Amino acid sequence: MHALIDFRASQPDAGDALRCAFSAPLAVLVAHTPDQVHDVLAQVAQHAAQGRWCVGHVAYEAAPAFDTALSVHPCEGPLAAFGVYAEAQPWPEALPTGAQATWQDGVARAQFDAAMARIHAAIAAGDLYQVNYTAPVHGQLQGDPQALFQALLHAQPGGYGAYLDHGDSQILSVSPELFFDWNAPHILTRPMKGTAPRGRDPQDDARLAAQLRASPKERAENVMIVDLLRNDLSRIAEPFSVQVPDLFHVETLPTVLQMRSDVVARTRADTRLVDVFRALFPCGSITGAPKVQAMGLIRALEPQARGVYCGAIGVVRPGGHATFSVAIRTVVARGPQLSCGIGSGITSDARAEAEWQEWQHKRAFLERASTPFDILETLRLQEGQLHAAEQHLARMARAAQHFVYPFHIGDAQVALAQLAQSHPQGLFRVRLLLNQQGQLQAQAVAMEVTPTPVLIALADRSFEAAHSEFVRFKTTRRAHYDAYAPLQADVFDTLLSNAQGELTECTRCNVALKLNGQWITPALDSGLLGGVERAHLLDSGQIQEGVLTRAMLAWSEGLAVFNSLRGWMEARLLEPPVRNGME
Repeated sequence: MHALIDFRASQPDAGDALRCAFSAPLAVLVAHTPDQVHDVLAQVAQHAAQGRWCVGHVAYEAAPAFDTALSVHPCEGPLAAFGVYAEAQPWPEALPTGAQATWQDGVARAQFDAAMARIHAAIAAGDLYQVNYTAPVHGQLQGDPQALFQALLHAQPGGYGAYLDHGDSQILSVSPELFFDWNAPHILTRPMKGTAPRGRDPQDDARLAAQLRASPKERAENVMIVDLLRNDLSRIAEPFSVQVPDLFHVETLPTVLQMRSDVVARTRADTRLVDVFRALFPCGSITGAPKVQAMGLIRALEPQARGVYCGAIGVVRPGGHATFSVAIRTVVARGPQLSCGIGSGITSDARAEAEWQEWQHKRAFLERASTPFDILETLRLQEGQLHAAEQHLARMARAAQHFVYPFHIGDAQVALAQLAQSHPQGLFRVRLLLNQQGQLQAQAVAMEVTPTPVLIALADRSFEAAHSEFVRFKTTRRAHYDAYAPLQADVFDTLLSNAQGELTECTRCNVALKLNGQWITPALDSGLLGGVERAHLLDSGQIQEGVLTRAMLAWSEGLAVFNSLRGWMEARLLEPPVRNGME
């Protein structure tokens, strides 16, 4: 059993965060039935007391081993599996790269809505307060599972990364949630409840974080689980030692904002590792409250076992210091087959559409990690002069910060200057690319001036990716745009709109409508790329920002598209819009 552990979040202030590798186990401890789970944990504790490392996982379906009232599906895989190691080895200097994955939705929207209705009925009947409902998404892997793990770590850094290779399957976890850190007698649990999408920029993140922290619905969801964890900890805690020193703290993760709280205690002197699991497992944040009733409804709603997902993954160090994550954001690979659970806590005031969108936000880390991409800027080089280079580099810097790509603006300035010097005459399209390793590439391709007006087609369906980070930031990942590419050779571009019928942008340009003598461009909140030329036109007062709808096309006095490469271009629609059913 080979393992990689990147628990840099475990002790951020102590300087002993775990980032190491394990191979050639002295023993592998496996439990296939509930009655074997206690023995495995007892052996783990014994090996740790003798100076060894133990690394492994406990599946969600191990719950009845600690409380027979907890209902689960039968589980095909092991209920617990740990490797025992003489020492921790350094993190590998290089991991494989280049893996790609494709994903499909795991649950149909109708099934999701039906589950929501059933949960609301149970809450209304007084059976429970909250249920954590989940479903798997399935995927196909091309490449090495370790390469996908490396990409997942980059997509969701700073949490509790773990790669466990069981031979016939691999566990790739980048959980942001701590289950417990127990260095007797001190124990910390850090449940996560409350989620919001990331904003466009740090200021927008701060606004959304404040909304999340103040949301009655999200606060209630968090407090329910905090109270459950306080009760669970009291089973092993010294009297009056259970405290909540940090409540409603919002963490900024790469694809979502997540609210968490700290619950701490001092464990009694006779507490064993198995006692900690008996008191806490599974973590209340991935069951609901009360735990027994929530898990019963979970079994009724979810047709399959969760396996390691929603279980625990962790390390027990020599001497017994134990750190376990809640196994969320966790992929299981079996050959080319991938699966990953996604879920959320459902309370009485949860709404199906909002929860469905939360699932999409939570799975965004998969999409970010599934295909390598470069950050991209496209500039105009004309007669040896680069147009708006400073603004383009500033936008690349923001994207690099968002995606955690190394970026040195001085190197980019040198690359562009060299390109400009080597192309002193003519008109060129410049592509500046930044890859995940921080390497820059600048390319120049000759281009022609575009005749105007250009012909624009209106998309026949809504642009589902409108609020994706791959729309807010410009990258080489463009499949979501390519799906709307014009089918006719004489059509320059396609005008997109979001699910609410609001115009957003074209696939290559920003857009503006002339209404009552004023040029209006769609608001960023509608879901679009903030173009460099768009920012210039707004700053100069030539356009204003506002919400535009498809219906407004029929009443507009003019249509224009623009970007930094080609400038302002008058445009007309392929099919003229209709006013009130009449031309």
